[in-house]
Amino acid sequence: MKKWIPALALLAALGCSGGGQTTTQTEIATPTFKLTPAPKVLFNSFVDCNMAEAWVGDTFRIFPGKYGEDPLWGNARDLKYADGSHAEEAFARKSDEFHEPVMPKNAPIGTPGLHGAVWFETVYQDPNDTSGRTLYAVYHNENYPMTLPYDPKTGEGYIDKKWPRGLTGPTSPAAVCRIGIMKSTDGGKSWDNRGLFLEDLQPRMILKPHNTSNTFAGGVGDPSAVASGDYLYLFYGEYGYPGQYDEKAYDPQKEWSGQCISVARIRLSDLDNPVGKAKRWDGKGFNAPWNGVGAPIASLQIPREAGGGPASSPTGGFHWGPSVSWNTYLNGWVMLMGKVTGPSWAGSSIHISFNPHKDLGEALQSQAWSKPQLLLDKPGFFLWYPSLQPMNTPDDIANKHTCLRLGRRARLFVKNIKPEKSEYMSEYIIEFSKPE
Repeated sequence: MKKWIPALALLAALGCSGGGQTTTQTEIATPTFKLTPAPKVLFNSFVDCNMAEAWVGDTFRIFPGKYGEDPLWGNARDLKYADGSHAEEAFARKSDEFHEPVMPKNAPIGTPGLHGAVWFETVYQDPNDTSGRTLYAVYHNENYPMTLPYDPKTGEGYIDKKWPRGLTGPTSPAAVCRIGIMKSTDGGKSWDNRGLFLEDLQPRMILKPHNTSNTFAGGVGDPSAVASGDYLYLFYGEYGYPGQYDEKAYDPQKEWSGQCISVARIRLSDLDNPVGKAKRWDGKGFNAPWNGVGAPIASLQIPREAGGGPASSPTGGFHWGPSVSWNTYLNGWVMLMGKVTGPSWAGSSIHISFNPHKDLGEALQSQAWSKPQLLLDKPGFFLWYPSLQPMNTPDDIANKHTCLRLGRRARLFVKNIKPEKSEYMSEYIIEFSKPE
């Protein structure tokens, strides 16, 4: 067997400079994979994000859905949980078998607290609690100028001026995404908001006339988080301008250079009080502040000459929505991601990338991702939120596998969207082989 290429050699091969530079990518030895059609599994509750889950004792618990205030789509109470003796049983639960957790209330406008709607994207389980009941949910949070108006004292919030269009029509506003952390000590039946992990402030919002994508005004979101060493590593979509947006000086090349999938990290010991503690990758290390300007993972960017473009463009051209898992068979990390090719998150394909380095904090190893390969394409659909999920095999159950830790074979789930309907489902099993 050939070993996966070391991180420093890989970064040199990819031409990674951490500043969003166009990369010259070379072929490297990576695992192979095959998709095998499998009996279709349709999920029976609302999903609009990565599927967050954990084993609480001998119970496999999932946390799909959305909660909170949303002036665009309506206030939501769809964030729920369901249980099973294994993953397939939990995924097969009927809609009336899901339960609402106790969630923190939205704070009044202009006061500290939880604003906007949240989606749980990853659940990190505290290994120091042998009961498995201490959980940290990494959530995607969306706000608008009306739910989080600009506060000149703190610099937080948004100014409703030249604000870009949203998803529901010409007069609807675009959202801004942020990432935060909630904590549960009862296995996810109730949650306490601990605060924000990452955010982008008003100066980085991309406004009219340049933002015509019908997506976000900017921000950070659609994350997936994994623990490595003493840190929680957050892989997320970066949608803001890499610096201060200025209408007269706007440069689409510069916008593209700072976008795609990025990475930040926070000490596990800071999860109870996360605000201000995270650091973003800046091209050389985890040095940029939690609300500052970092650098995307260069090997995951789509080069401009290959159709890559800024997130504010109606033609798209970027990867988004990472889902990261440790693979015990490959002894490496696997990342799935979507690809935006048009307005309103259009894109019919799912892609996959690999990283052979367990310790994401050593040298440049958090950046050592292979060039994304096509995993699945379904023309005519929008494919969102791909993830790999365990099955009911003896190995998956004995090792308490989740979407964060898997073996050689797993279920591929993805949200399939057409104008007439939206389904979160699985039609394939993926099987990996080690590089030869």
